[in-house]
Amino acid sequence: MCGRLAQYHGIHDFVAALSMSGALINNVGDQPLGRYNAAPTMQLALLHVADDKLHADAVRWGWRPHWATDRAAPVNARVEKVAHGPFFRQIWPHRAICPIDNWFEWVDEGGPKKQPYLIRHRDGSPILCASIGQLPDPDEGQGEHDGFVIITADAQGGMVDIHDRRPVVLAPELAREWLDPATAKERAEQMVLHQGESAEAFEWCRVRASVGNVRNQGPELIDPVG
Repeated sequence: MCGRLAQYHGIHDFVAALSMSGALINNVGDQPLGRYNAAPTMQLALLHVADDKLHADAVRWGWRPHWATDRAAPVNARVEKVAHGPFFRQIWPHRAICPIDNWFEWVDEGGPKKQPYLIRHRDGSPILCASIGQLPDPDEGQGEHDGFVIITADAQGGMVDIHDRRPVVLAPELAREWLDPATAKERAEQMVLHQGESAEAFEWCRVRASVGNVRNQGPELIDPVG
């Protein structure tokens, strides 16, 4: 996963896809999110559970522990190492879902520049990405060091031709279990290792090169070309 995605529907559309009962504490507003070309360090809508309620907060995409001052904040975490490596130990228990409409990858097809591709669900439904992070406190609000990463796995099937990594995407029932604080860490690890959606759930198409400039935003960026 290269580090570019779209999150343009409203938070209520994403919550509806999650099919999670109970109150929503909505700190991102009711309007469409309008992120057609989101990049690392941007504030993105993130879903997490605190005090038995579903919270929607704007959280920085990217996180690193306080002691890792010699490297940039990663935006992704490899599923093979995330549960046991020291880097993400602090935030592994703090699970979240990053709901997106699609993500982008760039492919070398022999031209002067790499060709961008959009990847989305075949049925157009929201994509529920397993994530972990240092998350806003429900009482104190956002903190200076809040941030999140998306968990990634090896690509499968034809998706390998687009990129070697993909986000771990959970079906709604698994996403609800992932968010549940009562879910044991061992169970959460098995979910992201073995129960992410397969490549068959997705489709991909070429999009215009202007998506390569993060300053460009707008629905034309997700229109197929060629």
